[in-house]
Amino acid sequence: MSAEKKIPVNTQTRDLCDFAAPTGNIYETVVILSKRSNQIALAEKKELNEYLDAVKSERDTMEEIVENREQIDVSKRFERRPKPSLRAIAEFEEGQIFYEDIKGNDEF
Repeated sequence: MSAEKKIPVNTQTRDLCDFAAPTGNIYETVVILSKRSNQIALAEKKELNEYLDAVKSERDTMEEIVENREQIDVSKRFERRPKPSLRAIAEFEEGQIFYEDIKGNDEF
């Protein structure tokens, strides 16, 4: 997702018919958004851990935890990002999510 695109950080009211239109089923859309949201969350968690490991202080122990200003700044920067679910919705609306409709021939 491009950095120029501004994703809202709060929830918005949306028309369910618009979400159901690409897949034909609102539940399939929710599953797609859920899976993409989980992918984004895992990627962000990995990135955050890498940043925190880079600024980790060697003096941190269980008995004495020293306030590390760099760790706080990195954490605040990640907290200001839009939630993964909102990013997934923005990607879905822009047509940036690829998904396949795999249905068996067995109809019940």
